[in-house]
Amino acid sequence: MAWEYSEKTRQIFMDAVHGKPGTHLGEVENADGFGEHGSIVCGDALRFTFRVQRHATDPLQDVITEARYLTFGCTSAIAASEALCTLIEQGHFTPINALQITNQEIVKFLGGLPAQKIHCSVMGAEALEAAVFNWAQKRGVDLEKNGVILKDKGEDEGRIVCKCFTMTEPYIRRKIKELNLRTIAEITGAIKAGGACASCHHAPGGLQDLLDETWGRKPSTEVVPVPAAPPSGELSPVQVYKRIEKTIEEFVRPALRRDGGDIEVVDVKDHMVYCRLSGACVGCPGANATLKMMVERTLQDKVDKQLKVIAVSS
Repeated sequence: MAWEYSEKTRQIFMDAVHGKPGTHLGEVENADGFGEHGSIVCGDALRFTFRVQRHATDPLQDVITEARYLTFGCTSAIAASEALCTLIEQGHFTPINALQITNQEIVKFLGGLPAQKIHCSVMGAEALEAAVFNWAQKRGVDLEKNGVILKDKGEDEGRIVCKCFTMTEPYIRRKIKELNLRTIAEITGAIKAGGACASCHHAPGGLQDLLDETWGRKPSTEVVPVPAAPPSGELSPVQVYKRIEKTIEEFVRPALRRDGGDIEVVDVKDHMVYCRLSGACVGCPGANATLKMMVERTLQDKVDKQLKVIAVSS
């Protein structure tokens, strides 16, 4: 499945990857603001840097003159990062005023994004916050005194809810409120949590419980069983193969297809599972991370902890 991007999104992406003059893929040297968000594990990571024209006496009047990004992600991640940089430079924003740019404005600038790709616009806002915090430290600006309260990364540390993307309970709770997320599908679309194996959707303390606790809904009485990995050595080779295929079909393939990719199990020998990625996953810089950290981890959790995934080229 190929994503239906707007013509503007596709053009912005192509211009960026080909280094067209006026695009922003890269990094500002000796940046006044530096921030990062995301993880190689989840397939999306963003580094955001900016330079300011410093005011002689009042750092609050510094103006961002140059913004750049380095992203480990897909078409929408690159296009959304380009949009953020363009909005900032065209708006002649101070670092603090730049924080007013929302992910909705980024999506509007791009002419829309698929619902499952909205998380790419959120990444830029998170990285921008980190960069503004870095600028404030360098310039001696008290952000709280000026009405700006940023979420320190330490505040998001805590119990891991989404193991596939290593997202914590405090972080997910915060984004549910900030982005007014009301369903599991909206959480997955906005921040990607729960978008892989889906085992955190209805698990105790999982996404549905966090939604219920945040918005005061009555907890669902539906019990969704999460298959546990059986002790190693109790299954025959045929049973292992069938469980691998079932797990791929139920948990792995739907997650990959949401991003336009797919997977094929080529062979299983001993504890080695030989897989071939296809679709949008071919040539993706996050393909190896997807195989090792999402596919392999899911198979280990649900089939056999000794399984290893080996990539097979086309």
